[in-house]
Amino acid sequence: MSEVKSRGHVAINVEECKGCELCIAACPMKVLSLSEKFNTHGYHTSSYIGEGCSGCGICFYTCPEPGAITVFKRWDLMTEKRFCPSCGVERKVFSRDSAPDISLCTECSQPVNKEKNQLSEK
Repeated sequence: MSEVKSRGHVAINVEECKGCELCIAACPMKVLSLSEKFNTHGYHTSSYIGEGCSGCGICFYTCPEPGAITVFKRWDLMTEKRFCPSCGVERKVFSRDSAPDISLCTECSQPVNKEKNQLSEK
C-alpha cells in the first residue's frame, strides 16, 4: 500500500468556525471532521486530519464564514518553518501578497518571528 501524499493542507481558524459542517460534507477527500473541542464561542469546530488533502479548495468555497478556512496548495513545496508562539511548536509559515514581510503560521494564521532562532543574545 502506498503512503498518502498531501498536495494541499487545510488550516481552520477555530475562532471563526461556527461548526456548520458544510466543509465536512463538501470535502471529496473526506479529510475534515468535527472536533470534540469547543472554541471560545462554544462551537465544535471543523478540523483537518493532517494528511490527504488534494488542495481543491471546495471546503473554502463552501464555508459561509470569511476567514475560517485557508487552503494551501502545493503543500509539499512549502519548506520554510518558524517557531509559532501561539501553537508552541515549529510550523510551516507563509506570507500574504499584501504583506510579504510578515510570516504567518499555517495552522493558526498568527504572526511569527522572522528569525528561525528565537533566542536573543543579552
